Amino acid sequence: MKQIFIVTAAAALAVVTLLPAGPKADSAAGPAAYSRLKNLAGEWEAAAEMGKLHLNFELISGGTALVERISGEKTPPMMTVYYLDGGRLLMTHYCMLGNQPRMQAKAFNAQTGEIDFDFLDATNLAPGGRHMHRAKFHLTGNDRLSEEWQLYEDNQPAHTETFEYTRVK
Repeated sequence: MKQIFIVTAAAALAVVTLLPAGPKADSAAGPAAYSRLKNLAGEWEAAAEMGKLHLNFELISGGTALVERISGEKTPPMMTVYYLDGGRLLMTHYCMLGNQPRMQAKAFNAQTGEIDFDFLDATNLAPGGRHMHRAKFHLTGNDRLSEEWQLYEDNQPAHTETFEYTRVK
C-alpha cells in the first residue's frame, strides 16, 4: 500500500512538473506604474461633452498615495486615490454615482505609458448597479494625459468615455 502511494505521488508530481507554467506576475510593474503616476502631480484641463474638466493630482502621506480631484462645469466633484498594496497598484474611485469602485492595475507598458485598471470590488454598489468598471491611462510625455473610463450597468459595459488632458502651465 505504501508503494502504491509513493508511485501515485511521484506520477502526480511528474505531471504537474510537465504542465506549462502560467504567466508570472511582474512584481515590479505596480511600483513602476505608480512611480510614473506620481509625475502627474499638478493641474490639468480637458474639454469634454460635459464642459471643461479640471484635474488636480496631489501626492499625500509622504508620497505613498496620489489623490486625483476631478471637477467640472457640469459634473459634481469626484476623487480617485492611487496607492500601492505590496506590489499591486490599486485605485479607489469616489464616484458621483454614490459608490466607490476599487480597481487594480492589470497591465503597465513602460514604453507607451499605458496603465490598464480592472474592477476588484466596490462599496455602496447594488447588484447590477451602475459603476466605473475599467480605466485605461496613457501617460504621454509630461504634459499630456489620456484617461478612458468604462461604465458598467447590469453587469455589462454600458458606456466608455475618453478624456484628453493637458497640463496647465
